[in-house]
Amino acid sequence: MDPSVDRIAQPWGARTPYGRHESWPARVDTYLAEGVAEDQVERWVQTASILHSDGDAMDVAVADGRMAGVRGRAQDRVNRGRLGPKDLFAWQANASPDRLARPLVRRDGTLVECDWDTALERVAARSRELLDERGPGSIGFYTSGQLFLEEYYTLAVLARAGIGTNHLDGNTRLCTATAAEALKESFGCDGQPGCYDDIDHADVIALFGHNLAETQPVQWMRILDRLEGGDPPRLVCVDPRPTQVARRAAVHLAPRLGTNVALLNALLHEIIRTGRVDHDFMAAHCVGFEELAARVEKCTPAWAAEICDVPAAQIGAAAELLGTADRLLSTVLQGVYQSHQATAAAVQINNLHLIRGMLGRPGAGVLQMNGQPTAQNTRECGADGDLPGFRNWQNDSHVADLARVWNVDPKTIPHYAPPTHAMQMFRYAEQGSIRMLWISGTNPAVSLPELSRIRSILGQDRLFVVVQDLFLTETAQLADVVLPAATWGEKTGTFTNADRTVHLSDKAVEPPGDARPDLDIFLDYAARMDFRDKDGGPLITWHDPESAFEAWKRCSAGRPCDYTGLDHARLRGGSGIQWPCNEQALDGTDRLYTDGITWAHPDECESYGKDLVTGASQEVVEYRSLNPDGKAMLKAADYLPPHELPDEEYPFQLTTGRTVYHFHTRTKTARAPQLNAAAPDVWVEASTTDAAALGLGEGDLVEVGTPRGALRGRLRVTDIRPGLLFVPFHYGYWDTEAGHAPGRDTPGRAANETTVTDWDPVSKQPLFKTAAAALRLVERGDGGSAPAPTTTASAPASAAGAGAVPATTGGRSALVTESADPTWDSPRKEAR
Repeated sequence: MDPSVDRIAQPWGARTPYGRHESWPARVDTYLAEGVAEDQVERWVQTASILHSDGDAMDVAVADGRMAGVRGRAQDRVNRGRLGPKDLFAWQANASPDRLARPLVRRDGTLVECDWDTALERVAARSRELLDERGPGSIGFYTSGQLFLEEYYTLAVLARAGIGTNHLDGNTRLCTATAAEALKESFGCDGQPGCYDDIDHADVIALFGHNLAETQPVQWMRILDRLEGGDPPRLVCVDPRPTQVARRAAVHLAPRLGTNVALLNALLHEIIRTGRVDHDFMAAHCVGFEELAARVEKCTPAWAAEICDVPAAQIGAAAELLGTADRLLSTVLQGVYQSHQATAAAVQINNLHLIRGMLGRPGAGVLQMNGQPTAQNTRECGADGDLPGFRNWQNDSHVADLARVWNVDPKTIPHYAPPTHAMQMFRYAEQGSIRMLWISGTNPAVSLPELSRIRSILGQDRLFVVVQDLFLTETAQLADVVLPAATWGEKTGTFTNADRTVHLSDKAVEPPGDARPDLDIFLDYAARMDFRDKDGGPLITWHDPESAFEAWKRCSAGRPCDYTGLDHARLRGGSGIQWPCNEQALDGTDRLYTDGITWAHPDECESYGKDLVTGASQEVVEYRSLNPDGKAMLKAADYLPPHELPDEEYPFQLTTGRTVYHFHTRTKTARAPQLNAAAPDVWVEASTTDAAALGLGEGDLVEVGTPRGALRGRLRVTDIRPGLLFVPFHYGYWDTEAGHAPGRDTPGRAANETTVTDWDPVSKQPLFKTAAAALRLVERGDGGSAPAPTTTASAPASAAGAGAVPATTGGRSALVTESADPTWDSPRKEAR
């Protein structure tokens, strides 16, 4: 193994092959800042990745009181020492000179520095005014998927029981809401059934709308190592782009956007038709098979081929792999979640596993993935539109139990209607019923759909906007109060990744200036508001991360996400541990549903379910009649066309997505030189067929327009399916030459200038993947190339002269040491 690898040019590093049912070998990736030698590192401080949902465990190097580098933790179950490009380089943003260091308040239209008392008292005073004048429904909280568990839980308590508002959600609504909803629809409760270790045992791995190579790069390394070892898995990839996953797949299906349900119904049809159904498993653990079988009876591969524009033979080949797998692992992400039938499609993937009995065994599981690093904590702690501990807002006994934990009257906790989702919160702000919006750790002025509308909402004089962040983001520029936050590496707390692994992140260095941890900000606000329990004592009784974690343990006790066997001390020094972790599972729990379906009984379930077409919440009577014994539910769904289809004016479909080098709106990754240089600006991808038909070439400046707005970027000609355009969503209007936000008729460079204000009816996740669009030339590229990476799904098509496009490299500054760890000896794992 070469000890020094350019990890921009080779994002996934060198291979360490291993065979099926063997343990993934350790490989420690280390990056130190130029000029820092390992013997100059004063200490290594434990943490994990905060820029994707893998939860890669790492240590931060500290030298002269500053961050100086990172290395992977070989003993950790998630990554065995490996780190992805964002893990390796993005820490440099912490020391960026434009970090917010003092609070800001708006005076005479301008943001000016002030002290914490001035800023927080202004927030508290406005909160008190609104509570007196308009009630708790006038205040909303929009949070992130990147805070710590202790912070989410504190926010949930102060919002739900302190303010008493139903308006609390996170930008996890954009990435993981469908994952949670699909699990509730199928299993009655949230909670990831499978785990990353299933990669070691599966013989077929199906990736549905999940560009794993770029969104969870370390787990892609794990699959690559299996592909190079003995008895490699066969991959099924469903993605309209030629991703790295697609290039390694045994079967690659590239369907027309918005047709996932049709494709999945055809796969179910074939598995049922060929008799590859585990009837014993279904009789013991499932309800609804008869309706499912009847609904997909006519959904043949030929029928789906017409809808999806995929050859029927390829659909049949995929069904053959799925139907004959000994141990099937499926992963799901935004290609499924950000569409008009998001939950319906994700549920059909659960159905694939249930009818085949592929659940609860090593290698047989489903990963309804998260897009953000701590999205799982928003769901557990109730900061994403649910009640803490996966409690059911429609179940009075669940609400009463939560009220007992918080020592408040149950009427204090809003449960008169479904919790307000983020898209509805912005609509309420637009209409004027929400008059204060506290935004923490996220940048909706770039990340939400139809940005001209979002800027208009945030810019209203009647809306009091509080932004809690690291930098003066596009959203912070529109705020009335800006609170400088400490971030990862500058505070202590825990967070949980997409396979339920809990990690501890210790404080390594001091935050800049007067910046404070989010927990301290929430606690200060709660104290100023003097929130009280029903006995007159303080509502919030904790004071630091460790005591907040202990408070959360009391809330989680006896719930599906039980943390009572964990504490900060136990998480320090070793590997992350998967919940539930309690007296019955002291070492954590690898997989859920190993002995049947656990939390689907009508008295225990987190949700009574929703109609997959309308999204209407069902009542307990309906749920009890369908599922009196608490089994898994097979829910069928008919295919419905996308809400917006191409026409003469807008003949293309437009989809948005990510690149391996950036995270969300680049708040951090744009400030890491290696990452920013790898993908410095927006680009537009089109197929060789479409580019030729329009007379366009690599590097041409083009404009993508939809009924909402337009953006401009350089063209990358790829092997993407014809009729489809792709634009990465990371880029805002921050560094356009104009220096200000574009108007409705002035093209910018943000993908969300073009996306539609629409959402899946069940999960309320916005539709970032299906829009009708037009493409036109603005100016010739004069032989230049797009700023798109050549290493990823945006690689240029060979037919378009790929050799003329400079390869993406990082050079000396991107060299990373990759080494085996001789001190770590993992036992061979046998499939049970």
